[in-house]
Amino acid sequence: MKLDPFARAVYVFSNQRRDRIKMLLWDRTKRAGPCCTTQELHVGADERYPTDPTQHVSHETIYTAIYAQPRGELRRQLIACLRHGHSTRMPRTRGADRRGQIPDMVSIHVRPPEIEDRLLPGHWEGDFIKGANNASSVGVLVERTSRLVLLAKMEDATAASALAGFSTKLNSIAEPLRQSFTYDQGKEMSRHAELTAATGVKVYFCDPHSPWQRGTCENTNGLLRQYLPKGTDLSVYSQDELDAIADSLNSRRRTPARRQRQPGVRLAQAIPGRQSGCSEGR
Repeated sequence: MKLDPFARAVYVFSNQRRDRIKMLLWDRTKRAGPCCTTQELHVGADERYPTDPTQHVSHETIYTAIYAQPRGELRRQLIACLRHGHSTRMPRTRGADRRGQIPDMVSIHVRPPEIEDRLLPGHWEGDFIKGANNASSVGVLVERTSRLVLLAKMEDATAASALAGFSTKLNSIAEPLRQSFTYDQGKEMSRHAELTAATGVKVYFCDPHSPWQRGTCENTNGLLRQYLPKGTDLSVYSQDELDAIADSLNSRRRTPARRQRQPGVRLAQAIPGRQSGCSEGR
């Protein structure tokens, strides 16, 4: 097929960009191991070529280049390098909500603006990571300003366990760092009023099927699945083992804008005169 000069230039540029992305993927995978994130690849390119913008690539461009590959061994190998390894990109909405309503929910839409701005520490996002057959679970808390992660051992995946596990973990944190807790509409949070009474933390609920409203926690869950795989029994992990996993994750630089500071350091810098304020939450 004969191309005019403009189409040929676009074709050559597209191939060069595709090859650069593939090289970046393979290089990062060799250095950091499999299951890396496109966000980490984006940060790695910025750090490796700080003065060469032609080598920079956004995480969305990486996704697009991978999933635009024709079916075959190369596509399978590239997708296998991704953290989730889905054969296709997952949609943001996945049907109507079929869960019952939690009584007395306070919507995320009335959450104070300072929480959204991430300027003050002490505002958390939470979730359950569930094990095989939803019989076991681990509670996840992520501080919005610093991205600090805490994990809470749960006896099972019930509302009673969520109340006990999250109350214990939140009450082990210094009181100034217990301001708010944003959660999805999972039934395990049906006793949220008791959680607020026990900890003083205000609980806000996201809209149904809106994971981007808790984007920090959702991204963290994906990273945690490298340590706590789906389909396994999560009850075998002790609290000490969960703390070690959280420490490992907190040592990773996850956000481009703050990639020079680890979560514990960010939290310490956000609170003058304190260390992290969360070391007692272990």
